[in-house]
Amino acid sequence: MSDSGQNASPLAHGFERIRELLRNPISIIGLAVAVVAFGNILFLVFIDLTRSHPSPYLGILAYMVAPAFLVLGLAIAVFGALYYRRKRRESAGFTTHTMRLDFSDPAQRGAVAFFMTFIVVFIGMSVIGSYRAYEFTDSVSFCGQLCHSVMAPEFIAYQQSPHARVACVDCHVGAGATWYVKSKLSGARQVFKTALGTFPRPIPTPVHNLRPASDTCETCHWPKKFYGAQLKVFNHFSSDEKNTPRQIQLLIKTGGGDPATGEPEGIHWHMNISNEMLYIASDEQRQIIPYIHVKDAQGRVTEYFAKDASLTKDQIAKADQHRMDCVDCHNRPTHIYVPPDVSVDRSLSAHRLDITLPFLKAQSVVALTGKYDTTDAAMQGIAKTIYEFYNSKYPDLARNKQPEIRGAIDELQRIFRLTIFPEMKVDWTTHPSNIGHFYSSGCFRCHDGNHVSPEGKVIRKDCTICHTILGQQENAVNISSMPGLEFKHPVDLGDMTAVNCSDCHSGGVGP
Repeated sequence: MSDSGQNASPLAHGFERIRELLRNPISIIGLAVAVVAFGNILFLVFIDLTRSHPSPYLGILAYMVAPAFLVLGLAIAVFGALYYRRKRRESAGFTTHTMRLDFSDPAQRGAVAFFMTFIVVFIGMSVIGSYRAYEFTDSVSFCGQLCHSVMAPEFIAYQQSPHARVACVDCHVGAGATWYVKSKLSGARQVFKTALGTFPRPIPTPVHNLRPASDTCETCHWPKKFYGAQLKVFNHFSSDEKNTPRQIQLLIKTGGGDPATGEPEGIHWHMNISNEMLYIASDEQRQIIPYIHVKDAQGRVTEYFAKDASLTKDQIAKADQHRMDCVDCHNRPTHIYVPPDVSVDRSLSAHRLDITLPFLKAQSVVALTGKYDTTDAAMQGIAKTIYEFYNSKYPDLARNKQPEIRGAIDELQRIFRLTIFPEMKVDWTTHPSNIGHFYSSGCFRCHDGNHVSPEGKVIRKDCTICHTILGQQENAVNISSMPGLEFKHPVDLGDMTAVNCSDCHSGGVGP
């Protein structure tokens, strides 16, 4: 018993010494901060462990922000202890203001009860506030509406996209705190530019520090699935008086890139599974590609050079080589700025525009592509263009079909608000899509017949590589119904092998 008492005496003395050092106002404040932070950590960690999908914002709050406050509180407590200890040593007459509790005193009991109640309530409010803050920073409204004028095009386009029900952070950040920190650090300068009004118009793309698609896109999309061929039907309307409908049915050779599920073939042959592709782009939007490096499953390397390129080996070695990713082709998976030509075609197909109005397709595209400085000016300009055309060219029709004309104007104004943003100088031309090759180079960035290897291999410009034409119709009449036939253009242009679709089809002038 005596040995046990002697062993316990130094420990008890140590605890008494620590309690004496911490009994000062500064240390008490620090300990209160630490207790609150610790309560937040427990709550946030519990939420993180019980969620089915991890969140970067929850992780950053639970494992970085709250622990930082815990450390800060403990540091304040230590500082208070050291500060008052030094004071005692410097002045023999110095006495610290310590709290002496006497629970036989009703006043002190009431004060302690009030203090403890305050701590419990404050911890509860702090926990709830932390969670609400996490929910807000994890929300689409935080990403898209906090800086409304800057992000308006992206937010509005996002709401109309195939990923409208996917949160912004799922693609732009992904799970884990590391990429959250990277994204916020890279965007810190944008906050200052927004505050000062010096941000670029439009916001440039692509995002060069975007997280790899394997960490984001592939959490939902199955990269190793073999898709084979998929049917795609395109509906177009001519710019003639009758708005003649045209349709083309294509069998898209999507294929796949994983030999475990099917032979690597088709468009998804480009996926970084069996084959690896690197390329050098000579422009910021990666539309001009002078060099391509391909390594197949057997490790054989083939290099392709654009015929008009003059890259040396040293330049290639020093250049920034991009590893081909999903977003190199699917570069507008969400923030899609649809060309007016396509928007009008879709509205005519959905009967939101009256096809019986003569030259409606052509005039709609003209109205949408006018030069407008603001959205309000565009609303007035669209109405003026349509009204003036029918009042001058078809006065009888203008009187008899006022509801249809008014409906057309409303639909065109709706299209403009969803796809064109003059205040930010954003439209379909500022953010070209690399899927297909109708309104921008797209596939023809590489498949142009002008990329040749030193061995004489050519990246072919051949329509049958990616799709097979199953049939073409004009005004519901078949004009080409034998699978595999060459595309029949509505206007005979002769030999089209040296012409790209985007050379004529800008998306803003009806074909």
